[in-house]
Amino acid sequence: MSDSIEIISWNVNGIRAVGTKEALKWVDEREPDILCLQEIKALPQQIPDNLFEKEYEELHINSADKKGYSGTATFSTLTSDYMANDHHIDTLHEGRIIETHYDDIVLFNIYFPNGQKDDERLAYKMKFYDDLLTHCELLREEGKSIIICGDVNTAHREIDLKNPKANAKTSGFLPIERAWIDKLLAHGYIDTFRYVNGDEAERYSWWSYRSSARLKNVGWRIDYFFISEDLAENLEDAFILDYIEGSDHCPVGIRLTL
Repeated sequence: MSDSIEIISWNVNGIRAVGTKEALKWVDEREPDILCLQEIKALPQQIPDNLFEKEYEELHINSADKKGYSGTATFSTLTSDYMANDHHIDTLHEGRIIETHYDDIVLFNIYFPNGQKDDERLAYKMKFYDDLLTHCELLREEGKSIIICGDVNTAHREIDLKNPKANAKTSGFLPIERAWIDKLLAHGYIDTFRYVNGDEAERYSWWSYRSSARLKNVGWRIDYFFISEDLAENLEDAFILDYIEGSDHCPVGIRLTL
C-alpha cells in the first residue's frame, strides 16, 4: 500500500444516469485510490465505460437480484486478497454490501436499507444493522481493522439534519436507528467526520429533490465513514464534497496514512 490513501463513497442514485450527466468526471482530477458507489441500479454489463478516464486495478460489482434497484460497486487501485457479498447479512440479495480485504484492513461498501416503507422494512433494516456489527466484531477478533462506508440511511444526532424535531418519528431519525449508531460507536468505532470536524453544523450529504432543499441546504448527513478505533491514529482527514452534484447525495471521504 502507498503511504496515504483516499477513499471516497457516493450514493449515485443510478450509475447510468450519473454517466449521462458526466457527473463522475471529477474522479480524473481527484483520483481517489478507492471509490465506493451505492445505489448503482445496474447489472455489471449496464455500467457505462465512460464514467471517467482513470483506470482502476479492480472493479467489484454487487447487483441486486431485482433489476434497476439498489446495488454497489467498488473501484480500487489496490489489489484486494478477498472479496465477499455477504448474503448472510443482505438476505434479500439486494446488492447492498461489498466486503474487500486489503491485508489486515477490511473495507465495507454498503447501501444500508431504508426503513420508511413500513414496519416490516424497518425491522429488516435493524436486523441488517445488528448482523453487520456482529460480523465486523468477528473480523476484529481475527485481528482485522475495519472501515465501513456508504449510505447508512440514518442521521445520528440532531446536528446531522436540518429539521430534527419535525423528523423525530420518521425512519432515518428514529430513536432505535440512532441508538444503533450509538451502539456502533460504543463498540469502538469512530464517526470519522465528527472525529475530524467536531460539531461542525449544517454539513449534510443528502437533500430531498423537493422544495429546492439542496439550494436551501435543508439536508441530512446520512452517508458516513466509520473506522475501528485502532485506525484513529492513521486518520488524516474526513470530508464531505457537497459541491459535487449529479445525485440527491454528495460524496464523502477519508484520507488514511498506512
